[in-house]
Amino acid sequence: MFAPQGPTFRELAVQALSSVERGYDLLAPKFDHTPFRTPDAILAPVSRALRRLGPFDSGLDLCCGTGAGMDVLREVCRERVTGVDLSAGMLAEGRARAGVTAGAPSAAWVRADARALPFGPVFDLAVSFGAFGHFLPRERPGLFAQVYSVLRPGGRFAFPIGAPARPGSPGYWALLGFDAAMRVRNALWRPRFVMYYRTFRLTNVCTELTRTGFDVRLQDLPELGRRPDGSPRCRLVVATRPA
Repeated sequence: MFAPQGPTFRELAVQALSSVERGYDLLAPKFDHTPFRTPDAILAPVSRALRRLGPFDSGLDLCCGTGAGMDVLREVCRERVTGVDLSAGMLAEGRARAGVTAGAPSAAWVRADARALPFGPVFDLAVSFGAFGHFLPRERPGLFAQVYSVLRPGGRFAFPIGAPARPGSPGYWALLGFDAAMRVRNALWRPRFVMYYRTFRLTNVCTELTRTGFDVRLQDLPELGRRPDGSPRCRLVVATRPA
């Protein structure tokens, strides 16, 4: 499906009936040939916005997968970048794809649960792309507290967030149908596979980040266009741990 090099329908079905960790282990070799990888059209504007905020010394890619966000960190960090993910398969693919580039910051790939990060406050920047649907709303305060704990004072946590699909639009019904299917699947099948697209809402997320202690600012990403009412299609959330 998706591309000749991508997973087959059967492979996707097996993944969907696995746990999140096992599912991504299975998908890892073909993940970059699916639409689940964050596209370069989003990564590039985020990278440009972060360059205006930086430079940074050390960066963390939360739920890094095969390393799309690691590429962004390499552009804005001077010393070292770290990717953390629960899936050993995704980490192996990312490590193999990245290789070693002269003059680039050193890179580490760490298998860990984002809800229990094995680091102290050593990062100047944390990013994440497309992973928040794997966390239930009740888990987000703990997740944000973990990110806060690994940032140095003045460190930033940044991620893009798209505007919600207009009610009644094809995108709205597609996301609603996907989330409904996942809820039915998780009610009937174990282990669960948590992936809900409609639970990560900007207003709620900003409130939770503020309660964690972050100073939250929003930046438009005009390269990604505007909605008919003039509002941006995508914003960059920049949450700063106070100095």
